[in-house]
Amino acid sequence: MRTKLLAIAGAALLAASCASAPQKKDLCIQMYSARSIIGDPAEGKTPYDEVLKEMAGMGYTAIEAAGYSDGKFYGDEPAVFKQKVEAAGMEVLSSHTARGLSAEEIASGDLSAALAWWDKAIADHKEAGMQYIVTPWIGPQASLHDLQVQCDYLNAVGAKCAEAGIQYGYHNHDYEFAKVEGQVMYDYMLAHTDPEKVFFQMDVYWAVIGNASPVEYFRKYPGRFKMLHIKDETEIGQSGMVGFDAIFRNADVAGLENFVVEIERYSYEDIRQSFRESAEYLLNADFVAPTYSK
Repeated sequence: MRTKLLAIAGAALLAASCASAPQKKDLCIQMYSARSIIGDPAEGKTPYDEVLKEMAGMGYTAIEAAGYSDGKFYGDEPAVFKQKVEAAGMEVLSSHTARGLSAEEIASGDLSAALAWWDKAIADHKEAGMQYIVTPWIGPQASLHDLQVQCDYLNAVGAKCAEAGIQYGYHNHDYEFAKVEGQVMYDYMLAHTDPEKVFFQMDVYWAVIGNASPVEYFRKYPGRFKMLHIKDETEIGQSGMVGFDAIFRNADVAGLENFVVEIERYSYEDIRQSFRESAEYLLNADFVAPTYSK
């Protein structure tokens, strides 16, 4: 009887321990966060795959790239980039990539040259294993005509990505929450892009800086926000100005599939401490985070 009671007590303690343990969470990090330390060793920099190994040891599990140029990612061919990321113990998830429109293209509405550029870019991203491509910037727009051309462009790129089996999205800063000819730019973009072709990767920090509520946008445009950029003034959770708990409580309304950590400014000379503290905050915070899946 004593043995049975001890077994029951042990099971109860184990259950309590499991219930109190932090949830296993997937953390994708935007490689732009490490821009100051990634680079050529001859210049005192660290190769990106070595930095990713350090990040993996802190709990990060995937990456969003921000270094596609001339058909390569951080100087490597797409397949080599994928191999190095995976060898570092991480997954390739997403990429910030853009081919901006010239003033002439916006004026004429002729997108042919820009869309031709995307053919190779999309093929390279597919070879690198990307699930998502995100355009991170179009800049403030002078008129609704110009903004509509940009929306048409996003729809056209999104259609190309869909054909390749990649999801395509747009990432905001704060200027999208200002008005263009009396209309809020971000709302116009949400209304004039096709949800089947373009999702929105809301940068929650920049939304707050733009005097917008992420949760209100989730409720106004449910399902449009398949990705989020989780960002703060410095390390994640330090400022108290971004309501991360409310954001994750409304993840289902947003349509959230994955989120990406980005650290734009640092409190420490050793920026690795910023990576570590941000990961610890998210891994230990009391919210249910989505998990990415291949």
